[in-house]
Amino acid sequence: MSEGHLTIWGRPNSVNVQKVLWCLAELELPYSRIDAGMQYGRNDEADYLAMNPNGRVPTLVDGDYVLWESNSIMRYLCMAYGANSPIYPKAPRRRAAVDRWLDWTLSTLQPVDRQVFWALVRTPREKRDMVQIQKDADAAAEVWRIADRVLATRSYIEGDDFSVADIALGAYARRWLGVEGIKRPTLMHLDRWFARLAERAGFVQFIAPPMS
Repeated sequence: MSEGHLTIWGRPNSVNVQKVLWCLAELELPYSRIDAGMQYGRNDEADYLAMNPNGRVPTLVDGDYVLWESNSIMRYLCMAYGANSPIYPKAPRRRAAVDRWLDWTLSTLQPVDRQVFWALVRTPREKRDMVQIQKDADAAAEVWRIADRVLATRSYIEGDDFSVADIALGAYARRWLGVEGIKRPTLMHLDRWFARLAERAGFVQFIAPPMS
């Protein structure tokens, strides 16, 4: 396939857009990005809804092909343009092992992360219920303990090699470790892993900037 015609619709402060942009950086793929969502609007317009019926971001346009759902977009980019990249292994068992963490991020991690992030970053201070927020943070901590236990025996979330699973979890870990005003348990394996991710250029460019 030819490169250079990839377009990402989505705002840079969206965790799901950030995942895709980090993946593009890892694959060294050129692309253009169009602001959409929240303060930028556009995602509720008819032409956008024709591409993505959910009205959410990101949406990938590759020529005449349109794809939504950030983890699916990462998988597609790796399969279509990153055949030689180790971040999405070809061997069926290794790929399935990576895929399960992408699924886990959406099914288990995202629901508990969203409550805390929105309350502390996107809710005015005077409207925050800190008692409830701490309860939600305690629930999120239990999910992060799962990742911490797994990381006790490996360098990355699915073994010794960096993968798109680390991109998915790493983008959310930035939010969990970056918000202020809550009590968090010390998870040293998670911290070690996160410090390793934070050295990657794609993380520095797209995940590290201030949250909003």
